[in-house]
Amino acid sequence: MSKEKEKEKKPQGRGTRARQEFVSEAEEVIEKIFQNLIVLEDGSRSGEVNPDTLNEIFRGAHSLKGIAGMFGLDGVSSLSHSLEDLLDRLRMGKVELSPELLEHLYQGMNTLKALVDGIGKGQEEDKLAAEKMVARINQLLRTQGSAAAASPFASVGLDPAVFKSLTEYEEHRLAENVRKGIPLFRIHTVFPITTFDQDLTGVNQDLKKVGEIITTLPSSQPGREDEIVFDLIVGCQKGIESITGAVGSRAGVTVELIPAGGKTEAPAPVPAAETAPEEPAEARPRESEGTEESLKSVSQTVRVDIGKLDRIIAIVGELVLSQAEIGRLAEFLRGQKGLEEPARELLRANRILERKVSELQQSIMEARMVPLRQLFERLARVVRQTCRDGHKEVDLEIYGADTELDKLIVEELGDPLMHIIRNSLDHGIEPLAEREKAGKTPRGRITLNAFSVGSHVVVEVEDDGRGINWKRVKEKARELKLLDPAIEPSPEDAASLLFLPGFSTSEKVTSLSGRGVGLDVVKRNITRISGMIELDSEAGVGTRFQITLPITLAIIRVLLVEISGKVYAIPLTSIQENLAINLQDIRTVEGKEVIQLRDKTLPLIRLERLFRLEPRVLPSENGNRLYVVVVGMAERRIGLLAGNLLGQQDVVIKPLGKLADIVPGIAGAADLGSHKTILILDVGALIEESTRAGSPSAGK
Repeated sequence: MSKEKEKEKKPQGRGTRARQEFVSEAEEVIEKIFQNLIVLEDGSRSGEVNPDTLNEIFRGAHSLKGIAGMFGLDGVSSLSHSLEDLLDRLRMGKVELSPELLEHLYQGMNTLKALVDGIGKGQEEDKLAAEKMVARINQLLRTQGSAAAASPFASVGLDPAVFKSLTEYEEHRLAENVRKGIPLFRIHTVFPITTFDQDLTGVNQDLKKVGEIITTLPSSQPGREDEIVFDLIVGCQKGIESITGAVGSRAGVTVELIPAGGKTEAPAPVPAAETAPEEPAEARPRESEGTEESLKSVSQTVRVDIGKLDRIIAIVGELVLSQAEIGRLAEFLRGQKGLEEPARELLRANRILERKVSELQQSIMEARMVPLRQLFERLARVVRQTCRDGHKEVDLEIYGADTELDKLIVEELGDPLMHIIRNSLDHGIEPLAEREKAGKTPRGRITLNAFSVGSHVVVEVEDDGRGINWKRVKEKARELKLLDPAIEPSPEDAASLLFLPGFSTSEKVTSLSGRGVGLDVVKRNITRISGMIELDSEAGVGTRFQITLPITLAIIRVLLVEISGKVYAIPLTSIQENLAINLQDIRTVEGKEVIQLRDKTLPLIRLERLFRLEPRVLPSENGNRLYVVVVGMAERRIGLLAGNLLGQQDVVIKPLGKLADIVPGIAGAADLGSHKTILILDVGALIEESTRAGSPSAGK
């Protein structure tokens, strides 16, 4: 390669990395703004808008403008600046927080997100989309008059010098508190010069829990040379008891009510605290120490590309294989004469290595885990936007948002959950008149819930809508010749019809659903991440989808089994128990093989028939005996017939891509060392396969 070409290539690489850094940081800012917009919208409905929330949104838009400018992204920068201007006017009380303004904020942020997503995919910045949104915001600002009334400062008993010290924003917040009749308080603080920053920060945090801090100013009442004195003006609807309760345990703090007119009362000390004794000079930290401390970063987190974690996981997988090989070698040496002592030392060292590799593996797994909160909050935005477009009133209740899953599973889970929720909004939740006729509340309800069950995570989506018309489902299935007219399907079989490709009972196409491409895609996407989806619905009551997922798909512990002379792996997290049975224990019920396991009937599946393997009878010391590996997800269990159990091992899953769609029941592949590759079974897909009538596993 010539030097000229090398020079051309290097800046391009740096530019790509720079854009990735921008996208990573911008996504965090946008996500936080969206979260606060939801809080802001909720507050606007109740008439209690938290100014701190509004300020945080404003700062987010300002930050986004700054980082976009650093990377030369003019479209993102100009739109962020326009939103910043709108938010500034809103927080200053110059425009009203109307539904129209909220809609512009949401649309502006949606446009910003689309711009950032495009940049992340390597596309050119869509400056035209940014310009159109900027024009809409400017048009709104031109039509919105000033909402701010004259500040009623004449009714506030404050020194005129205080008013001159207020910023425009503080002046607006003071006027808003007076307009709403919220009592105002002066908090007089006297702190040692060596600790005033920590003390003042603590007072601020306490006061924010009970009221709004309008301003913090140096006090006109001087203190000693070794003291710093501040006055805080605070608005608190709850009264003086709430204020004193919040800061009553702090020394050097006094509270007074600011009267609605005239002179203020003399400060009254908070009774719960006494002035702390003065520290000796030698015990106080030097100013230079405080300055050095302030240079340290507060954040203890770093962004890591998920691809880098994947590479580390692959290396850990190789370590796992090497450690297992060392263990086998040590066991072999222990049986060799004259090598017993070195073998014992090697085994001892291998146990330490095994423990450390396991700790490393666990740490990497934890680094990949993320809470479902961000995904759930994105879904909340979809519900709000859809409700505005579809003229339905729906509350989304979220539980278990802190439940953690592998980052890649969370990403793949987004689209299926999006479709399910849109389906609930479109078909599940009834129009207002229909709900009132059914005796339901005017506002519909969708519940999004996540919780851990052992080594799996369950995500549920439930609505209180009209439910599924099972009679119509069966009629449609018979029309499409998917169901024998002479057969009355069980509830499980009826539910499985909804997941068939192209199946839909909707008579019309809407912007949300009814296109004949729906739940089959949802199920396929869930199966691709080794999950399982179940459906339960009652007409007139509502519908519940339950998705069961593994916590991670990276490094897992598996049980190796032999089937028709080939080795397969079953994730240990899905195994409930192993059994040894006689061939005569197997019975056939309705065309399916089963065994009696304690007081329940357990369906069996022969993998050699499902995978079309050549049947092979394995020699057994006990005659006609087979192993049954009992696996389960959620409340469903099946038994997998195996010729032999070969032990446990940690493996790194390698995806098979579209090849996995050809044969159901395969989650991926893994390397066992010595260039031997095995297939990992997808327990969720196998459970689904076992419930189908006429499954290849049925019969002998």
